[in-house]
Amino acid sequence: MSLLKLEGLTKAFTGLVAVDKLDMEVKKGTIHGLIGPNGSGKSTTINTIYGVYSVTGGKVLFKDKDITGLPSHKINANGITRTFQQISLFQTMTVLDTVLLGLHQQCTYGIGCALIHNARFHKLEKLNRERAFKALETVGIADIADRIATDLPYGQQRLVEIARALANEPELVLIDEPVAGMNPSEIDGIQDLLLKLRDTGYTILLVEHNMDLIMNICDYITVLGHGVKISEGLPETVQNDPIVIENYLGRGIIDGIA
Repeated sequence: MSLLKLEGLTKAFTGLVAVDKLDMEVKKGTIHGLIGPNGSGKSTTINTIYGVYSVTGGKVLFKDKDITGLPSHKINANGITRTFQQISLFQTMTVLDTVLLGLHQQCTYGIGCALIHNARFHKLEKLNRERAFKALETVGIADIADRIATDLPYGQQRLVEIARALANEPELVLIDEPVAGMNPSEIDGIQDLLLKLRDTGYTILLVEHNMDLIMNICDYITVLGHGVKISEGLPETVQNDPIVIENYLGRGIIDGIA
């Protein structure tokens, strides 16, 4: 079953076409890799799906519902969350408070409730804290919930960001380069976490340059080149596609992950 479907998705910036008529389906309960060289349109695709960029052409369908052109907060409310290439954390906030930011859609009480802290306010705040702790437990850092997020090592900061994306209990998570700058041990931890998320019911669209990670965990892969899909299929199919080898991976990389 396709959870996310792109039909001819196009994004152009003042005449420069960054994503060109992209057709892609992400099946429910899978890790779908989106790879390609720098400038191939991977992050632009993520940003366009999530409503950060307006759509120039085509459609974005989520659970067969047309969400093309919706703003990010409404896409989030529909069950899609994301992480970013650059970690964005507030310097004075604890890990728990940072994850609670991912639950802003759940704060349905009005300003009056927030000012007087009535029963509805306390009920929703308690529920949100429980959701945040659950997300922290999922990524394995609930024991540092009271630490200042920016004081943590880089790898744990990335886990905080992933927990924030999970707190809203999404169906689809868009994860953009989660292991950039990580050491091998941290990369292994992220690999195990992403597999765990998939096996517990999450669907993941993963943008990543680390080919070992991509080939080890992805169920299906789409390859972009200059905004155009140049290959798609199972990891072993993509890995041995002559067009992909010539335009992106190179023989040395393929030999290293074979």
